[in-house]
Amino acid sequence: MKKKNLFLAAALALSSAAAHADEGMWTLYNLPQAVYEQMKSYGFTPSYDQLYKSEDAIKNAVVNFSGYCSGVVVSPDGLVFTNHHCGFEAIRSHSTVEHDYMLNGFYAKTFEEELPNKDMFVSFMVDQKDITEMLAQRGFNEMNNEQREKLLNEVENQMIKELHEQDPSLDLEIKPFYEGNKYYATTYRTFRDLRLVFTIPKSMGKFGGETDNWMWPRQTCDYSVFRIYADPKTNGPAAYSKDNVPYKPKHWAKVSMDGYKEGDFAMTIGYPGSTERYLSSYGIREMRDAENAPRAQIRGVKQEVMIRHMRADEAVRIKYDSKYAQSSNYWKNSLGMNKCIDSVGIIRQKADFEDRIQEYQKWTGYLKGKLDFEKMKNLYATRFDADKLSTVWRETFARTGEFNTRALTLIGMMPEKGSKKAKTTYSFPDNSEEWDAALDKDVQAALIDNFRQYVAKEDLPEFYKTIEKQFGGDTRKYVEWLWSTSVLMKSGKKIKLSEKALAKDPGYQYAKALKAVYDKCRGVINDVREAIEEQERYLCDAKVRYEQELPHYSDANFTMRLSYGQVGGYLLGGEPSGYYTDASSIVRKMEAGEKGIIDYQAEPVMKQLLSSPDFGKYTDKTTGKMQLCFLTNNDITGGNSGSPMFDGNGNLIGLAFDGNWDSLSSDIWFDKRLARCIGVDIRYMLFLMDKWGNAERLLKEIGVK
Repeated sequence: MKKKNLFLAAALALSSAAAHADEGMWTLYNLPQAVYEQMKSYGFTPSYDQLYKSEDAIKNAVVNFSGYCSGVVVSPDGLVFTNHHCGFEAIRSHSTVEHDYMLNGFYAKTFEEELPNKDMFVSFMVDQKDITEMLAQRGFNEMNNEQREKLLNEVENQMIKELHEQDPSLDLEIKPFYEGNKYYATTYRTFRDLRLVFTIPKSMGKFGGETDNWMWPRQTCDYSVFRIYADPKTNGPAAYSKDNVPYKPKHWAKVSMDGYKEGDFAMTIGYPGSTERYLSSYGIREMRDAENAPRAQIRGVKQEVMIRHMRADEAVRIKYDSKYAQSSNYWKNSLGMNKCIDSVGIIRQKADFEDRIQEYQKWTGYLKGKLDFEKMKNLYATRFDADKLSTVWRETFARTGEFNTRALTLIGMMPEKGSKKAKTTYSFPDNSEEWDAALDKDVQAALIDNFRQYVAKEDLPEFYKTIEKQFGGDTRKYVEWLWSTSVLMKSGKKIKLSEKALAKDPGYQYAKALKAVYDKCRGVINDVREAIEEQERYLCDAKVRYEQELPHYSDANFTMRLSYGQVGGYLLGGEPSGYYTDASSIVRKMEAGEKGIIDYQAEPVMKQLLSSPDFGKYTDKTTGKMQLCFLTNNDITGGNSGSPMFDGNGNLIGLAFDGNWDSLSSDIWFDKRLARCIGVDIRYMLFLMDKWGNAERLLKEIGVK
């Protein structure tokens, strides 16, 4: 490419980037000044230091919620708001048929009534720093992946040791950024005594269900309330104890009752889980065809069986509500992402950009001999079939029922030949209260049958021969036989971990056959994984260098990130979407629920409350309406659920809980024109806390008058 044309391409890249100026999941400790200036131009008023550095920094109120969501501290006594679906498992675990908190909601009227939760926590980010240069000085860049992993573990352990000498309540983790071109160390303080305080009925916390998931307009009041408890002497982290007391944070988010208008500044801070926006066109094609497509098909089969059993038995529904919700969320995500990939033409656009990178390489020589697009293409082609089979295997057999879980657990515990593994026996605990045999058997049989379409007959696991020869092709009879004869489902029975002892057990033979298939496809994947990661790392490096005049953010990796933008709608079906929903819209849907749409059914009291002619202090001053949910162009993904949404003064206006259908490709390609973040209005949350829950003590604690 001639120099003149190269500069023209660079100018076009700059122009494109400017059109997407609000794109980005920015780390806070090194937020580019240009990004902060753009935020100010949109109406953000706090100082740069008030984002990250000062004691009252906004980031000090934001938490990692149990390793899969985000949350925000909203009171001087450690109250935490997160999404209803983030607290869903905690709510489910406390529910029984007699006291169904999922169905009916829950409010602890005193501190003593607040419910402790096993294996839940919140983490506050204390500090973050770039350690890339330090690693380079220790030869990191010249190492292979195995050597790098060893060095990272050594450095992380040493940093943790030094940290604990200063403050035992702190912890640290090192993660890759920019596809492994940089590494940051992040320090956290984690509190593990987290108690459920308040939740509305599921019909409101999940209003719209799968019908409205990833859709707009929305009326879901997706929130739940927890409290952090701390050591009474230190105000620091402590294991659960009845003697612990509510945590006293130095800073918490101030709730705003002032609302928002179209065009107002909006910001989310939270823990986005994973994006792949630097991913090559070859990687996106693999994601679409080898991962998303089979995942959606297989989960559709599983969920059809699950929902039939759940609707037939209330006790079964309680056991599986959370599992079903988790499965269906990514079922719909996979469908939507693939639709967006094709409709937007993302693979073609990525390929065009890669052509420009190749021209840049020719002109500059940058990464010549390292970044090789033909090599990348061939590497992805080598692993495509294995990656697809790996996806199909996981979706069919991994965590899809109690028998499969036990089978894979057992095979993973078996000692390898020649090893001196200490454990010689194992027994599965009786956890029968967590699963339903009839549902699990039907799911297992349906998925075994469904698996056939993805694998050539000669490559099917060995147990398919047993199904044909011994059971005449009847998979349901085979599954019944497995459950009744295998030692796997005999809870409490000691199982001898030896090939000889288990040679005739059908469950063990089933597990061995599954492992053989998995090992074969993982072997192919592992052979090329390091080479593919290297090429993707070079591609990211080349993109950042090619667009060096612009600030760049790293892909999400469940570390704290900031995204900013504005309140506003988009064109939906060629018509303006509007930027909020109001009480009258949910009443109309509730009326549809009364006519049979299950996802729009709610308790009569909710319709009564939301039909009020006067919502008092919860009424928006601009529109004169009770607003429920709203849209911004903030850049979010999974993990951002529960992320606080702030206005231009740094005050809390809502919680992020979903994206629209057109945002489903955002993990790989952010489109400012169409991608929207859906938030639940803080006033809607407080209204139900007040009028439904009569939670006066909580409103007073939060500072709502």
